Amino acid sequence: MQQLQDDLQARWWNLEAQLVERFGKKPDMETLLFLIGVQEFGDIRKKFTKEEKQDLMHVAVCTLFAQSGYYRLDRVDEQGWPHFIQLKALPVMNVVEQENFMKDHILLYFSNSEIGEEPDSL
Repeated sequence: MQQLQDDLQARWWNLEAQLVERFGKKPDMETLLFLIGVQEFGDIRKKFTKEEKQDLMHVAVCTLFAQSGYYRLDRVDEQGWPHFIQLKALPVMNVVEQENFMKDHILLYFSNSEIGEEPDSL
């Protein structure tokens, strides 16, 4: 179990280093969720309302956990917002387990996306 945690931590530090190199500072968990939400929403405007930022982080969480079958994209509304359906309950975990569960899904997301890559056009 400790070896799995050590591996997760090493992969997490590697991702953080890549993001520092890409963005100039180390993002916290909320920033990562916001970044993933913006990536999934596809609108890279400069300003979002506080409610929209919360919605973007919700989109990120659903997107992350959809990778493991907890959620499924149901539809995208007229404004471009994705809506998800929860397919199964998330496991009951303590705070450390929740953080590691989230980190593991974020690592999977980044390994399958181009969010850390240089964009072709911005």
